[in-house]
Amino acid sequence: MTTTMPPDPAAKKSARARAVKPKRKRLSPAEAARIEALFARFEAAEPAPATELAYRNPYTLVVAVALSAQATDKSVNKATERLFAVADTPQAMIELGEARLTEAIKTIGLYRTKAKNVIALSRILVDRYGGEVPLSREALQALPGVGRKTASVVLNELGVEPAIAVDTHVFRVSHRLKLSDAPTPEGVEQDLMARVPERWRTRAHHWLILHGRYVCVARRPKCEVCPVADLCPSRALYLGM
Repeated sequence: MTTTMPPDPAAKKSARARAVKPKRKRLSPAEAARIEALFARFEAAEPAPATELAYRNPYTLVVAVALSAQATDKSVNKATERLFAVADTPQAMIELGEARLTEAIKTIGLYRTKAKNVIALSRILVDRYGGEVPLSREALQALPGVGRKTASVVLNELGVEPAIAVDTHVFRVSHRLKLSDAPTPEGVEQDLMARVPERWRTRAHHWLILHGRYVCVARRPKCEVCPVADLCPSRALYLGM
């Protein structure tokens, strides 16, 4: 007798977890040279950019990135400084418990939901992976509270897979620098993975997010101190604001 199994939600999530494959878009020689110059300048200014989130190991990186959704890195670091001192492994986090974790991160947005997710993903890591973080996109995105962006940040930061996670800063900067005109984060990610030269892909996320955080800010971009202002097609729109 053949039994028909209902659709597996995890399988659907697994299918969505596949890495974005760069879609090659033909660039003019002038545009390719401009993009080369952009990232050469970023590299000259900061050869080894890194996340501003504080973490101790792959597990605390996953937790920190998950907590940073709709929150600033500064607010997350303030909360995790004490948290990671007492719980920097999945088992220790489970022993800490949801109530005390909730109290520890209550200054972060959506802290109740995030606390539930951190405890849930910690249990999965202990039960299925012996307390270790699986370093594959599919396995990471199957964890509660870990979406594509979180997985991309983790894999890229740990040097597992070149990935360009697209948050609000990266989205804004990519459009202003005309690296993408896509209307969605997924589309911007595809454009960046196709257009950013391979040797810079592991660092591109950090350069773009830091540029958006400190120079190309949302309301009044600081074009007068921007190191790539002469390469920016949007510069004329903001000068003199």
